[in-house]
Amino acid sequence: MINEGTRKVSLVGTGLVGSSFAYALMIRGLASELVLIDVDAGKAIGEVMDFNHGLSFTRPMKIAAGDYADCAGSHIVVIAAGASQKPGESRLDLLARNAAIFREIVPKVVRHNPGGIILIATNPVDILTYVSVGVSGLPPGRVIGSGTILDTSRFRFLLGQYYGVDARSVHAYIIGEHGDSEIPVWSHASIGGVRLQEFAPLGNKEYVQADMDDLFAQVRDAAYEIIRRKGATYYAIGLGLVSIVAAILGDYRRVMSVSTLMTGQHGVKDMCLSLPCVVGAHGVEEILTLNLDPSEESGFKSSAAKLKSTLKLLVPS
Repeated sequence: MINEGTRKVSLVGTGLVGSSFAYALMIRGLASELVLIDVDAGKAIGEVMDFNHGLSFTRPMKIAAGDYADCAGSHIVVIAAGASQKPGESRLDLLARNAAIFREIVPKVVRHNPGGIILIATNPVDILTYVSVGVSGLPPGRVIGSGTILDTSRFRFLLGQYYGVDARSVHAYIIGEHGDSEIPVWSHASIGGVRLQEFAPLGNKEYVQADMDDLFAQVRDAAYEIIRRKGATYYAIGLGLVSIVAAILGDYRRVMSVSTLMTGQHGVKDMCLSLPCVVGAHGVEEILTLNLDPSEESGFKSSAAKLKSTLKLLVPS
């Protein structure tokens, strides 16, 4: 049973993404207890030692390494575990291995923590979120993928940079797959409630769709560029995961572009992908159906179809 007086979070997987999340969570002081679980128990213990040595600089919290039984009572279990791609291994082979890992991990989490929320960070996040919904037996709203929160943040940052405003004043979303088929929602993009086309002259700029298309390409391809330069992306997604955890622990009912099971939105059912969702204490509490223009709606359906076709190639293990 979850102790409402304790803000307990568990993390499965202490690689670069998981440890970046844990570090950001510690700095924010959102949780009173954090449990780290990893197939490499020594790695989890090492991370715990490192974090604990910095506790005199942050708000008090309990940080420990453990096993699945120790995630009992967690409000949220973040799963950032997964296999790395081997030389010569196809992306589909990697997906099959990660799906097998999740079919093993998720039931263990639910067995020991049936009342909590599961937050998926491992890629391909939409398919692994869908797999997790199926094997968990939990209500779909309590199994959340990080989805396009990072893509949306990149989108807002680059738009803010282009128009010379704080990214927090930009309201724009990336929807669909967290991947190559994601869609920018230009029809709803605005700065302070002013559509981009009307905001441009205020900054002595001209709205040029070709520039916007180039900006979106930078968003879509950002991970490839970062990986080329430093090998992996982890800081920004770690912060994004913390923002989801904060919305849940604080019951903020914040609108976020997370991955969740579609139930007919824009003609899509039985697949997890991202739309703006209201995230609160119970997980995904509402999925917002945007008034998309025809090309955006078509893109969203195509993104779902791509994910479904990939899913069909998986052989359950």
